[in-house]
Formats: sequence, C-alpha cells, structure tokens
Amino acid sequence: MHDNLPDRLVQAGVALLRQEGVEALSLREIARRAGVSHGAPRRYFPTHQRLLGAIAREGYREFDRRISTVAAAGGDPAEQLFQIGRVYVAFAESDRGMFELMFRHDLLRGNEIGLRQDSLALFDVLVRLAERAGAQPARRRAAALWANLQGIAQLHLWGSLELAAGSDDVDGLLRTAIDAHLGRTDSSAERGEVRTGA
Repeated sequence: MHDNLPDRLVQAGVALLRQEGVEALSLREIARRAGVSHGAPRRYFPTHQRLLGAIAREGYREFDRRISTVAAAGGDPAEQLFQIGRVYVAFAESDRGMFELMFRHDLLRGNEIGLRQDSLALFDVLVRLAERAGAQPARRRAAALWANLQGIAQLHLWGSLELAAGSDDVDGLLRTAIDAHLGRTDSSAERGEVRTGA
C-alpha cells in the first residue's frame, strides 16, 4: 500500500540530497530508495521539477522556522538582521545540498507547486526589518542584502571568502554588509573594535 508514497519519495529525496548532493537527485534513484518502481513517482510527481520542488520545500520550511524564530524575538532590527545572517551561513554549512537546491531556480523552474511563496518568505522578513531600520527604499535594500547574504554563505562554503578577505571573520563581514545596506557606518568601528586579518 502506497498511501504515504508522496511523503516517502520526498523524504528519500531529502536523504539522498544530504548524502550525495543535487546531481544525484534522479527520479530513478529516489524511487529505488523509497522501495518502489522507477515509474511510481510519476503518479504523484508528473515531472522531475515537481518532485525537486517538493524536496526543496522541506528545506524552505526548516529555513523559515529558523528565520522566524529570530524575527519573532524583536529588538533592534540591525541586530536581528545580523542574527538572520548567521542563521543563513549556518544553514548553508549544516545542510549544503539542500541549500544549493533551494536556490537553483534553473532546476526548480516550472515545479508547479507554488514554491515561489516559500522562497520569498525570507525576503519578506528582510523587507520588514529594513523598513523598521528606516532603510529606504526598503525593498531594494532588502534585495541587495539578500544577494549579499547569499554571496557570503556561498563563498564561505567554497573557501573563497576567507582566501579573498584574508580572514575567517564571517560575523564581521555580515555586520559590514548589514551596515552598508542599512546606510549605517560600520558598527564595529562604533563599538571601538579592531579587526585584524592576515
């Protein structure tokens, strides 16, 4: 009986993604790991993109849960953005395959499951915090910050960020990016901190 087969397929895909990465996510291998014939997924996921979208949705739900916890805490919006940046980098480090899939719109385009709303939840949080911080235009500032957070996380994963910056001070880079996008002076300088790098 396969009444829970869609969920089994998604969970098999999530496990495969975490073990072997995005390139391993074939319908055939996901079906094999779920213990069904290679044609069985088509009953619930007519296209490969739809199944990949369902797998990515699991990542977005977990990511949203972590981000929402920070956003719900209240307080200074710049500090909340910094904590969101830390969550962003930590998620990329701890769930690298999922992080890659979630932002591979070339693979997820046409998934037909409404993934766009899931993917834009973080952006909405960034816009609200940018508005609270008085950064205008808030949507443009939030979009630029989102791109910066993505870049910091991705370059950190590749090891390129530390190579270029001469330091592994990811927190310092996050604060610098947030200050820049909020139109503030460097917050570390305001606190009297001195950074050192190789």
